[in-house]
Amino acid sequence: MIEIGPFRPGDRDAWEELARGYKAFYQDPMPDEAYEQTWRRLAAGTELLGLGARLEGRLAGLAHYFFHPAFWSGEACYLQDLFVDETLRGQGAGRALIEAVAAAAHERGADGSTGTRRRATRGLACSTTRWPASPGSSATGIPSRAARTPRTPRARAWPPPP
Repeated sequence: MIEIGPFRPGDRDAWEELARGYKAFYQDPMPDEAYEQTWRRLAAGTELLGLGARLEGRLAGLAHYFFHPAFWSGEACYLQDLFVDETLRGQGAGRALIEAVAAAAHERGADGSTGTRRRATRGLACSTTRWPASPGSSATGIPSRAARTPRTPRARAWPPPP
């Protein structure tokens, strides 16, 4: 059974392991201090918010999100990071995290909708995107991280050529 909830003080080490896995996947290394600072901001729960997915008591996934002003609907919810330990994927932890963030957005009225859960998820990054089914994809059509190619930074000339 998957349990979704806020991070607990005892989650610090397991959270960092997951966060480092997330950053490694995107080839975006961070200094040790960045993990400490981010954990403190998450623990404060004022600007950055986070949820953990637990499988059999073990922290198996994370979702980082925040609320921000929106031009047309007052406030929006942005799902910044979503990651599940690759050895525990395929059991619904990622989907449960997305649904929990969508519920938090809905509760806060940050979806700009008339109150439907479906509309609440529209403002969340990754929550409504669908990829065609392919090898490595889950049954929902959302590929596992292992099946996707990491993004690579692109150099851009400035100013742009005429």
